[in-house]
Amino acid sequence: MSEQEYQGGERRPIASRDLAISRRTASWLAERGVSPNAISIAGMLAAIAGGFALWGTSIGGGIVRPLWLFAAAMAQLRLLANMFDGMVAIQRQVASPLGELYNEVPDRISDAAMFIGLGFATGGEPLLGCGAALSAVFTAYVRAMAKVAGAPQDFCGPMAKPQRMFVVTVLAVYCALAPNAWQPMWLVADRTFGLASVALAIILIGSLWTAMRRLVRTARYLKAHRQ
Repeated sequence: MSEQEYQGGERRPIASRDLAISRRTASWLAERGVSPNAISIAGMLAAIAGGFALWGTSIGGGIVRPLWLFAAAMAQLRLLANMFDGMVAIQRQVASPLGELYNEVPDRISDAAMFIGLGFATGGEPLLGCGAALSAVFTAYVRAMAKVAGAPQDFCGPMAKPQRMFVVTVLAVYCALAPNAWQPMWLVADRTFGLASVALAIILIGSLWTAMRRLVRTARYLKAHRQ
């Protein structure tokens, strides 16, 4: 496999990074001395808040729909933080090895918070939530190990971080706006599953598929470039 065929790289390809508003926002943050590491931590806190909001939907009452919307907003805020921390680091020229820790560790906590929270949400299943969190961490682990082995980091999907957060966001917005009659529940072996369980199953299966794709692509790259 040639380097052109291998779509890995050191930065995740994000189309919105090239938008004028994204560049202006990154410049605004950089000019005010905002730390990229602080942005990374802010993204993690947003994901944790989103996870608690998802869990809160299982309590019921009149705040359920606002909680779904809040969780959707936090999922997107997490992605924005993940984009801006790198952009600000480049603009301020403060990239460092320590930044790698701030870039990776909060992300793993963020995935766990969102998916475990979704597992306890209305229509969720805790085991699926834990499974989705573990599969997301494994997917990132494969990407990181590719770099250690000497291959470019591979951000391929179909269930990379942006896609995982897209699934959570779509589900949360739908559950916030759709009538209760359009949110089915299924009873299977004395356990109740809803749309949140379906979303978690999609994330779980998609993440494992993604991990396998990355493993195969990394192995091919290393074989093609071995000395």
